[in-house]
Amino acid sequence: MRQDSEPPVAIARYGWRFHHVGIPTATPRPGERCLPGLMMYVQGFDASPYGVEWMRFEPGSPVSELIRTVPHVAFEVEDLEAALAEIGVQAAISSPSPGVRVAMFADNGAPIELIEFRR
Repeated sequence: MRQDSEPPVAIARYGWRFHHVGIPTATPRPGERCLPGLMMYVQGFDASPYGVEWMRFEPGSPVSELIRTVPHVAFEVEDLEAALAEIGVQAAISSPSPGVRVAMFADNGAPIELIEFRR
């Protein structure tokens, strides 16, 4: 069992790095950016010192209902396939923008995003 003072296994054992927390909203926010292929808008990530990203979805968005309705936490990983294999999770990998690959899965009903950047 993890003690209160210990980091989560994702950080301590797997070496994942916190990237952001995504929070669904129905309210348009100033400066939001459209991701047309996903029929969604994002705002805040580039300015939040804490990695908070607001997400607003258009009707008919192909993003899963879980992501559209429940906040998620995202971790950056070096190798997306290796990270998924290490935890024994099969998840679809997509590319929401050039040089970015992501995989989403649920842990105890909470959405988790793994994100890999091709630099």
